[in-house]
Amino acid sequence: MKAAANPVDNRTAAGEGALQAFVAGYVDTCGFIALFGLFTAHVTGNLVLIGAAIVEHRGGLWGKLIALPVFILSVAASRWLSLALERRGKNAALPLLVIQILFLCGFLGVGLMASPITDFDAPLAVLAGMLGVTAMAVQNTTSRTIYAKYTPTTVMTGNVTQVVIDLVDLAAGRAAPEAGGRVRKMLPAILAFTVGALLSAVAYTLAGFWCLAVPIAVLILLFIRELRRKP
Repeated sequence: MKAAANPVDNRTAAGEGALQAFVAGYVDTCGFIALFGLFTAHVTGNLVLIGAAIVEHRGGLWGKLIALPVFILSVAASRWLSLALERRGKNAALPLLVIQILFLCGFLGVGLMASPITDFDAPLAVLAGMLGVTAMAVQNTTSRTIYAKYTPTTVMTGNVTQVVIDLVDLAAGRAAPEAGGRVRKMLPAILAFTVGALLSAVAYTLAGFWCLAVPIAVLILLFIRELRRKP
């Protein structure tokens, strides 16, 4: 049985999608800086870095090697949980937001325990990275299922490509009827992801892993909004 669609209008979907994109850009940048180039949200990028690490004898190889299987298992577990909740008529968004918040809290806590991190192959550093990967795997899953009305919030390549195509088509007078709506939906997410990435770089420099309190607070706000939403 399919769950009822979240009762959100286009403006709300764009705004909440932008907040989730902010979280993705923020957490991905924090992981990349703190953990020797680990991508937490864009895990396929780690495959490129694995090749670079082998050729250039860089550290942090083991964490990048296990990030993809951890991500896959986390997506699978998140989807199974959401399907089980939907079959019981429950709102799967609430528990999955809680799970993402808890894993980000774990990322923050273990990251503080591991600091200063000089070797990403150290057990605590790898554990911190996998907690971040799991948190973002949950967001990737909800972005493509429960929040499918939102634009994709974790990887911006497809969004940027689509926006550029739509803008060119609009300028050429050959745009599809839905092109303008796509631009209005995707552009806030792209901008929010960018702001999140820039802010995270500055915040990590100033506060270390404590900077993760920011995306945790944003997710708590989204949880409260979801809790108050009428079915």
